[in-house]
Amino acid sequence: MRRLVVIDAPSNLGLRPPAEGTVPGCYKLAGALREQRLVQRLGAYEGGVVVPPRYDRGGWREGDGVFNAAAIAAYTRKLADRIERHVRAGDFPVVLGGDCSIQLGASLALRRIGRYGLAAIDASADFRHPGNSERVGAAGGEELALATGRGQTDLTDLEGLRPYLKEEDIRILGIRDYDEDRVELSELKITNASVGEIREWGPEDLARATLQSLEAPVTEGFWVHLDADVLDPSVMPAVDSPDPDGLLPDELVPVLRTLVQSERCVGFNLTIYDPDLDPDGSCAALLADLVQRSFASP
Repeated sequence: MRRLVVIDAPSNLGLRPPAEGTVPGCYKLAGALREQRLVQRLGAYEGGVVVPPRYDRGGWREGDGVFNAAAIAAYTRKLADRIERHVRAGDFPVVLGGDCSIQLGASLALRRIGRYGLAAIDASADFRHPGNSERVGAAGGEELALATGRGQTDLTDLEGLRPYLKEEDIRILGIRDYDEDRVELSELKITNASVGEIREWGPEDLARATLQSLEAPVTEGFWVHLDADVLDPSVMPAVDSPDPDGLLPDELVPVLRTLVQSERCVGFNLTIYDPDLDPDGSCAALLADLVQRSFASP
């Protein structure tokens, strides 16, 4: 049994400010989940904190590319160092974000080691890039495009390892049925399943089919990325962009459990939950419960 190691990655560098003069509150995610005793409930080891640079967009304007790019690049390398060390040691990193740009740290770490896949459980593909949008800027909505080599080179080609992920090694689960990115994803052969399709197949059956494809010997394993906004806002309103018609907790758990309990899964991260939008802590309690249930022994 691999040991779980919880690592805090409290970066909010990839999100736009919720209001002028404020910063996104998702950097408090790890603290809120620790307050729910998640580390103890998982029986995990302590992996410490990877401290991010200061959130400061300076004089950034629309059209300038990704804001906080230099800080994100530096943080990606720093987080990758920590994740790589644990993966090489045979540990299973559980990384508590942060916004979705922290996923670049995992992708870079695994690219250093070999060829790995990604299962992203997310309300959106986070595939915005200069080829499909004029409004590039927030890496938290662009990290998958960046990981596949689309965008500015100071983020897409760190250490000369572009791309960190191959399109055919990516699976996206939980995007909304009306998501316009699905056309481009399908053209690129990035396998994706919407909430409606997950319900039509059945969450566990679809997860098993996804797992079978991820366990193909062409890769050395895969990482799981969970964005809290995959859940329906009726149960998870504490995210920056709540989209209706999301998964419910009992639909998410079988998907997440099937993936993270695979021997080929090498790590997991959780992103986007914002404690500032959860004054009574109920969303933190729900997320901690979902993660614990998913990692629990069968």
